[in-house]
Amino acid sequence: MTEGTTINAHLTPLPDKVGVDGLEDKWRAVWDEDGTYQFRNTRDRKAVYSIDTPPPTVSGSLHVGHVFSYTHTDVIARFKRMQGYDVFYPMGWDDNGLPTERRVQNYYGVRVDTSMPYDPDFEPPFEGTDGKKIDAKDQVPVSRQNFIELCEKLTAQDEKLFEALWRRLGLSVDWSQTYHTIGEHPRRVAQKAFLRNLARGEAYQQDAPGLWDVTFQTAVAQAELESREYPGFYHKVAFRFEDGTPIYIETTRPELLAACTSLIAHPDDERYKPYFGQEVYSPLFRVKVPILAHPAAEMDKGAGIAMCCTFGDVTDVQWWRELKLPTRSIIQRNGRIVMDIPEWIESEAGRAVFAETAGKTTFSARKIIVDKLRESGDLDGEPTPTKRMTNFYEKGDKPLEIVTSRQWYLKNGGTDKTLNAELIARGKELEFHPDFMRVRYENWVNGLNGDWLISRQRFFGVPFPLWYPLDEAGEPDYANPIVPSEDLLPIDPTIDVPAGYTAEQRDVPGGFTAENDIMDTWATSSLTPQIVTHWAEPDEESQALFNATFPMDLRPQGQDIIRTWLFSTVDRAHLENGCLPWAHAALSGWILDPDHKKMSKSKGNVVVPNEPIEKFGADAVRYWSANARLGLDATYDEGQMKIGRRLAIKLLNATKFALAIGREDENHHVGESAVASWNPADVTEPLDRAAMAKLALVVTQATEALNAYEHSKALEVIESFFWQFCDDYIELVKNRAYGTADEQGKAPSEAAVKSARTALGLGLDAFARLLAPYLPYASEEVWSWMHEGEGSVHRAAWPTAEPYAQAATGVSPEVLAWAGKAVEQLRKIKSEAKVSMKTPILSVALSAAREGVDAIKASMGDIAQAGRVVGRFDLVEKHAEEAAAADSAAVAADADAAGSAAETLVAIESSELGEPPAKKPKA
Repeated sequence: MTEGTTINAHLTPLPDKVGVDGLEDKWRAVWDEDGTYQFRNTRDRKAVYSIDTPPPTVSGSLHVGHVFSYTHTDVIARFKRMQGYDVFYPMGWDDNGLPTERRVQNYYGVRVDTSMPYDPDFEPPFEGTDGKKIDAKDQVPVSRQNFIELCEKLTAQDEKLFEALWRRLGLSVDWSQTYHTIGEHPRRVAQKAFLRNLARGEAYQQDAPGLWDVTFQTAVAQAELESREYPGFYHKVAFRFEDGTPIYIETTRPELLAACTSLIAHPDDERYKPYFGQEVYSPLFRVKVPILAHPAAEMDKGAGIAMCCTFGDVTDVQWWRELKLPTRSIIQRNGRIVMDIPEWIESEAGRAVFAETAGKTTFSARKIIVDKLRESGDLDGEPTPTKRMTNFYEKGDKPLEIVTSRQWYLKNGGTDKTLNAELIARGKELEFHPDFMRVRYENWVNGLNGDWLISRQRFFGVPFPLWYPLDEAGEPDYANPIVPSEDLLPIDPTIDVPAGYTAEQRDVPGGFTAENDIMDTWATSSLTPQIVTHWAEPDEESQALFNATFPMDLRPQGQDIIRTWLFSTVDRAHLENGCLPWAHAALSGWILDPDHKKMSKSKGNVVVPNEPIEKFGADAVRYWSANARLGLDATYDEGQMKIGRRLAIKLLNATKFALAIGREDENHHVGESAVASWNPADVTEPLDRAAMAKLALVVTQATEALNAYEHSKALEVIESFFWQFCDDYIELVKNRAYGTADEQGKAPSEAAVKSARTALGLGLDAFARLLAPYLPYASEEVWSWMHEGEGSVHRAAWPTAEPYAQAATGVSPEVLAWAGKAVEQLRKIKSEAKVSMKTPILSVALSAAREGVDAIKASMGDIAQAGRVVGRFDLVEKHAEEAAAADSAAVAADADAAGSAAETLVAIESSELGEPPAKKPKA
């Protein structure tokens, strides 16, 4: 062994009692004071590990699902830090967007009125409404700027609570690197990226039909859709040829009859082939429309022929675009029928019918139209109930409408086959963990049918940094926006004035007007790698940070936002930086309640994370989280948290026990400091070497698993051997470690004692480091007992297998497994006799398979002392046919296989017990 592998331990005074309570406050304060998790500003990219941390939405409270996924990330961050990387691990807050607006509206009882002036002395009517929803009619109108200030105020309060929870959980975040999605820096990044997209032709505006939420009064992107079942009715309605002959369609939306542009059937449908190219009249409105063919028509749905209205659903948009149909929109942004009678309705009867529906909701208009169809005889039979899949905004309660409006789009491969192929290729470059999540990315990109709609008609978000010149009539020239220079960013065009104009020219003919829309929240969040690494900032410090951290190493996130956050971030980096934003993506599953239903706030089945942390401790909750594999759902399980708490306590107790051994030899007391030297070369006894052999194997397997982002597999390997180390190894060697003489009065040699103590020290030193990513508080506590003044375990080196493997030269880990099963059989004798474990065994004979005999013989002395065998101890080989079966069962090299074989192949042949120890008289 080389001198460098020796571990010199500076042992602190050991506490009289140990426990996990109080460790969180104790070590959090130390970590903050020492800057344990600070990024050290390493300039070498190869020495940095950078993490694109998900910024949680600051719109209320976290739930235990957040704890679950963020723990997975933290395990990797801690592991990489111990591997020697300078870990760049910021925390962000996603504080702009609709969720924040909704929370502010309800919390303060306000709503935006853009016509109102800013009031610097405004006081909201409420300061918290216990989560109750305030009706719009009861909300006090405020200016846009007053509303934004309230958003900023409330998110700042929420962020403090969120940070306190993350700190208690033990996230090893560098809090000096915290970022927001609405602050000055992220606004500058988002606006700069947009202007560069605009200059390259990747961002564009267009008047086009788009999905619209009538409740939130905003456009909705494809990635934000949810398809839900919605009750409705099929109406069989007659369109008629010139001679009055009917052709029937079936529709769930008869209120859109006035918007009909055509009837469409599949080109192969024999029923309708004769009619393609002919025209019919719409019922009630008598508007002439053609019968056309398109392959998207479904022959087996309804009558097999459908009316195309502008616009009832996304298929209507497809037909309108591809068949170059006229635009006949009748739905307004508020979800009501337009007030003016459309010019394409020429018949007096039709105009009179439309006048009755003008300004009505779609529900009321539908009732009017159905009644009119009954009167005209164009409704065949009565409406029949059905349930249809309808698009909703993921945060909305009403079906989306499709309205035509001017919106901003960013290219994402939905209309560009070349870009689509490039983004598919980026997905193949990216390492997905688990790999089966890759197909979700590819399916999404392949299924895109339009570019990314990035504008929103909301208030709290990043403004588009644009103005438009107004002509002499006061009409904006949208084709020639006024663009600021990058050095002026960030700007708010509703407040700032473009170069060459004065404030007095705002919104007057010949002057300018602001772009009032804001960017979709994902348009900012998709730039988190650029935001946290200080992309395109002019100062040297920012440039050095960017070069050292970008492209980043890891994006951890939920599986449900692959189509939004993951894909949009890949799209932005591809367009701007010509590369992936990170090398790895780690996808967490969902948390299920005890009934195996997904936890969500909307279902009311979430658990507030403070509760289990308070009840079981942060280490215990982290243990439960880390037991779940990436990509798979996990059940909320307090039983596992109890196991995690027990594991943390066992680490404390086992370490204290082992460190206390031997202090009295040098006239040290448990409450005093001591020095120990654990040199692997001093491990000489077969049982101790076997423990080191297994430890080498565990270190190798755990390291490989964590390098592959399989944190749960690594924990399973580490934890399994930890319990074996405590339950078998410590029990087997504790008498020898103390130097206790056996029943015949023979004391172990000095070398044998030192071998046991060294193996105990090396083992528990390794376990403190191996468990540190999972149980940061308990691991830090035991590390402080062993390494006083040497810094945090979380800055210590991750263990390597070589020292333990060298200490184990010539000995298999199977020796420990067989010895453990032998002691188990000795205890079984006493258990079945219902006597104390201190009862001596006068004689015993055990049988074992051939390879087990040699393993057990190698540690007979420790086995005898652990089992209190005071007399004859015989070990016999199993019969040949049994041994042959054992050969095939125990050929595997790892100790788990050996342990399984030992469990069935060590048996009691005979035994004789002595007298149980006398009971001590009661005081």
